[in-house]
Amino acid sequence: QVQLVESGGGLVQAGGSLRLSCAASGFTFSTYTMGWFRQAPGKEREFVAAITRLGGSTVYADSVKGRFTISRDNAENTVYLQMNGLKPEDTAVYYCAQDRAPYSGIRSTKFDMGNWGKGTLVTVSS
Repeated sequence: QVQLVESGGGLVQAGGSLRLSCAASGFTFSTYTMGWFRQAPGKEREFVAAITRLGGSTVYADSVKGRFTISRDNAENTVYLQMNGLKPEDTAVYYCAQDRAPYSGIRSTKFDMGNWGKGTLVTVSS
């Protein structure tokens, strides 16, 4: 079955950096668009970034554009989220997600995703 396991979260000061990883298994990783989403306490889950199956296209939420970078290594079945210039408002649980269908283009809503990891907590102190 599909498994998505996030890691790399933690506590960091404002202005700092973290790199999240998502190890995928149970499906042909290189055929799926992958995404990162986040959910802060009391808020809905929101889109952060997505990357197409071969890494040719990426898209970002306006709130993270220029600070976060999504990438993937299909040989390692892993997708990454490099987060620089972190702000307190980036505090959230970050989730990795697999698109509902293979060979799709770039998609960026939670309704387009079919499987989710359990999340990793990122806390940014001011």
